[in-house]
Amino acid sequence: MAEASLGQTIGPAIVLMGAAVAAVPLFRRLGLGSVLGYFTAGVLVGPSVFGLFTDTLSILHFSELGVVMFLFVIGLELRPQKLWSMRGQIFGLGLVQVALAIAALAMTGMLVFGMSGPVAFIAGAGFVLSSTAVIMSVLQDRGDISSAEGQKSVSILLFEDLMIVPLLAVVAFLSPLSQGQAGWTDILLALAALLVLLGVSRWSLNPLFALLARARTREVMTAGALLVVLGAALLMDVAGLSMAMGAFLAGVMLSGSSYRHQIESDVEPFRGLLMGLFFLAVGMSLDLSVVAAEWLLLLTMLAAFTIAKGVVVYVVARVLGSSNHQALHRTSMFLQGGEFAFVLYAAAAAGGVITARENALFTTVVIFSMALTPLLMIAVDRLLRNAESMDGIDAAQDLNGRVLMIGFGRFGQVASQLLLSKGVSLSVIDRNPASINDAARFGFKVFFGDGTRLDTLHHSGAASADALMICVDDAKAAMQIVELAQHEFPQAKILVRSYDRVHSVELIRAGVDIQIRETVESAYLMGEEGLRALGFADLDIEDAAQDIRRRDLERLTEQVQGEHMSGRERLHINPVPQASSEVAPSH
Repeated sequence: MAEASLGQTIGPAIVLMGAAVAAVPLFRRLGLGSVLGYFTAGVLVGPSVFGLFTDTLSILHFSELGVVMFLFVIGLELRPQKLWSMRGQIFGLGLVQVALAIAALAMTGMLVFGMSGPVAFIAGAGFVLSSTAVIMSVLQDRGDISSAEGQKSVSILLFEDLMIVPLLAVVAFLSPLSQGQAGWTDILLALAALLVLLGVSRWSLNPLFALLARARTREVMTAGALLVVLGAALLMDVAGLSMAMGAFLAGVMLSGSSYRHQIESDVEPFRGLLMGLFFLAVGMSLDLSVVAAEWLLLLTMLAAFTIAKGVVVYVVARVLGSSNHQALHRTSMFLQGGEFAFVLYAAAAAGGVITARENALFTTVVIFSMALTPLLMIAVDRLLRNAESMDGIDAAQDLNGRVLMIGFGRFGQVASQLLLSKGVSLSVIDRNPASINDAARFGFKVFFGDGTRLDTLHHSGAASADALMICVDDAKAAMQIVELAQHEFPQAKILVRSYDRVHSVELIRAGVDIQIRETVESAYLMGEEGLRALGFADLDIEDAAQDIRRRDLERLTEQVQGEHMSGRERLHINPVPQASSEVAPSH
């Protein structure tokens, strides 16, 4: 019996992990993101397709701990002072967006779909509560959580989390099964729970972790971290609040603790696994029988709700100071409904405010919106890249610098400083408007131009330049520019940024004057400083560096298929060569 019980426990876990391991890498390779991969895997193993899992609601409730832990980790990054400084955005920006979006969605429900006022309000309020899991994952992947725009998105999410309590109170008030008195009781209970959590977090958590640290046992610290996260979540859940909000507040109160980094590293593995499980569970919750029976209504409702909410999010962002691009990025993130909508719809169905059919329809629309969000964000990102604003950007025309630099990314910016320090006249072109705008902020004039086009090179002064510095980060484009330059501008020295050793060999065979592997010199300096930190003498360090350079040059020469080269050509193979195979395997 014990073996059977163990097998029954491990079997479903293996299925879930196998589905994730198969789907997520595939979807990431296709450029669709991991979230959509989890959703798809969940649909396949759920009751609507293969039927490997039937009790999806229990899995969804359990997996919400992933969202809880995610918010706890985010809270660790926000000190109370920082959170207090965001109060204007939370209760200003958040309130304006949520209030206007609920109004727009409720009007859409009544006018387009003929819903009654209470039903339209519930449908709109649920769709307004965006997915914390999806948006925070996107912000973290992009590294935008600490940016100004990222903080605005976090503020809106925090306000939406706070809204779950008054919305549930409204549901209780609208319910024909209650008299509305429970709403005030719930609000008072929620406030009391918040005060308890803040008090415990402020005065008890640091002494607790100090006590655990003295035990010098790693697993005890891990247990303590999980105790804090789960305890805060349970307290908020009992009070009818968002579990994620409780964990977030606990994280904020611990953000100034000297144990913060240890706690974060202990929670992180559980957070990642449970977040993946949450997205799987959302996919499992999709009822394909409802989709088959009501597909036209579902698609219409999804389109109408998405457009109504998107218009509000975009307008609010623009009115409150965000640029067009920032507003579009935020809109693409907030188009979907979220996990708290399931809670609101379930409560409304239990209270008789909406019917079981309406609950199934609204829930399915939210799941669709969550699944489509990664695709919409990819589409918006590509649209913005292709339609990057050209305001203030001049096309290359009649330039005459002594050196023409093609590409002004991180490599070109550093390389240009030495030339400018000696007063060398420099013309710079780049085909990325973002790089041009960034350069302009620092007073540097970069012209728009595609170096792979011969007419652009002529307009940029390549015919009169003494040297062409090709600093683009695209190996294929670099080779195209080299071929054009060698044929059309023989008077110019050709210096090229090389991506790696293979690219270097191609450039050498093409006959460029100089090629520089982009990471080599900084890697050498790191190695030299490592030896210096270990106490090696400067003379020994210099000898080691010269020996590595010499052996790398010999190896690179052999790789060019034994071609006979003059001494001058050998010197131009790699002035700052990479380490030999004994030190670095390939790059």
